Amino acid sequence: MKITVITPSYNQGHFIEETILSVINQSYKNIEYIVCDGGSTDNTLEILKKYEDKLHWISEKDSGQSDAINKGIRMSTGDIICYINSDDYFLEGAFEAVIEAFNNYRKCNWVTGDCIIVNEKSIIIQQLVSTYKRILRLFPSKRMLSLANFIIQPSTFLKRSVIEEFGLIDQSLHLTMDYDYWMKIIQKYQPCIIKKPLSAFRIHGNSKGGAQYKKQFDEELMVMKRYDKSQVRYFFHYLHNMMIVLIYKIIK
Repeated sequence: MKITVITPSYNQGHFIEETILSVINQSYKNIEYIVCDGGSTDNTLEILKKYEDKLHWISEKDSGQSDAINKGIRMSTGDIICYINSDDYFLEGAFEAVIEAFNNYRKCNWVTGDCIIVNEKSIIIQQLVSTYKRILRLFPSKRMLSLANFIIQPSTFLKRSVIEEFGLIDQSLHLTMDYDYWMKIIQKYQPCIIKKPLSAFRIHGNSKGGAQYKKQFDEELMVMKRYDKSQVRYFFHYLHNMMIVLIYKIIK
């Protein structure tokens, strides 16, 4: 099976090389790597040219991250599709674990695994948050996803058939387009859980998780209401988000 990896990119030249190397240095080599850059003005293009024999890339203005991901999906030819942002990176052996999961569970349509959380220097942080999300993934139901987003975006891989069935990412969303897609899929297919870290999710000053987490949680609640009309679960999701915001403020 071929894995297509898509990286949406914009002015992340200080991180994107680590992202690229984490893809092309995987032990599993049947991959297609696509970088959709939004017209970066830093050194991103220099780095992409450095590795252009290992990946396909375009650089042009777009309407945001969701647009870039959709461009990559349209270009993709893989049997399995994932995307990873240009400030995150995969861990060693991630693709091998994903292929093993799909081979072991033939009826599985998407898989998701653990992650580590790192700072701008790739130092592990917020281990308590990682552990908490890992506990939530012990109960991977649509009701649980309505209460809290336990899916780790860069550790999630979809069969092409899922993309063909559910379509492209909602480009009107700029902070929680991944959560919207997970909510859409889980109405029909439960994810298979890989109980090991597959990726490193980076928190830094300019990242969504670092600078816009309050706006992200507000949009997340709006998305939740698209798929679950329960006022009780909405209330508990709201409380959950407020608790996380409080924890972030304490951590910071």
